[in-house]
Amino acid sequence: MSPAPAFEPGLSRRAALRLAETAVAAAPLDAGATDARFLLLHALGITGSELMLHGERPIGPDGAAKLADALRRRLSGEPVARIVGAWEFWSLPFRLSPDTLVPRPDTETVVETALAALPDRKGAPRILDLGTGSGCILVALLSELPNAFGIGLDRSLPALRTARGNAEANGVGERAAFLAGDWCAALAGRFDLIVSNPPYIATDAIAGLSAEVRLHDPAAALDGGADGLDAYRIIVAAAGSLLAPGAPLVLEVGATQADTVAALGLAAGLAQAYVAADLAGHARVVRFRAGAVRETEKMLVAQGPTR
Repeated sequence: MSPAPAFEPGLSRRAALRLAETAVAAAPLDAGATDARFLLLHALGITGSELMLHGERPIGPDGAAKLADALRRRLSGEPVARIVGAWEFWSLPFRLSPDTLVPRPDTETVVETALAALPDRKGAPRILDLGTGSGCILVALLSELPNAFGIGLDRSLPALRTARGNAEANGVGERAAFLAGDWCAALAGRFDLIVSNPPYIATDAIAGLSAEVRLHDPAAALDGGADGLDAYRIIVAAAGSLLAPGAPLVLEVGATQADTVAALGLAAGLAQAYVAADLAGHARVVRFRAGAVRETEKMLVAQGPTR
């Protein structure tokens, strides 16, 4: 761990930013160029515009202490999102908690794929988000579908409280409900769309993940069982009884799991539509539809989101 520099209260905002940038760049971290900026804005409680317009203002005693603490945490390997306690997804703000994953850009492919499967943005679909976590997928969908209603299900009560707060903060709280449950066990009825970003890391592989993920993401949201596929088996087995006729099931998968998850869905009686790639070109999402599989159906590999 690299030592955090000292920040004098009289230091200007711009000078403090340069000092923080130098410290982050010198640390043995997989750190982005904007890490120091995020930390400074968070520690000082200012916006990027305020930094640009009033960068000469001193950071003050409170700002110096908060910035030093935030930078110390970052240099110890804690992710910026965990320090800030919030992150952006689908251009929306989301609060985080220790029980939720940090929303990642790859997961926006789930939202893209789901919206493409529901071309009528004025419809009123019933949406189910399994393992909702921070609620980012469900809230993003509800923000795009003004007449939709969604249910977010998770085993973690603290995660559900976080998701509820995010739905309310993003103006969709009246169209969202959050339930505690173990995947599909407590559910009944038919949904027009089911989405999920379930745990998909094989248990033995977790030890090899980066420290930022292994030490700071909730284990329950990572561990997918011996082969990483436990949640998928449960979801595809139940999906047929939960989906309305022809309705889509959209699943995020690990970078090498698309073919295997596709085979699981087909074996469970779902009709396969396509696999969507993320912006890095990895097969990231498998979409099925409720219905019998026909021999003429083939998996189509789509390009990732263009948004």
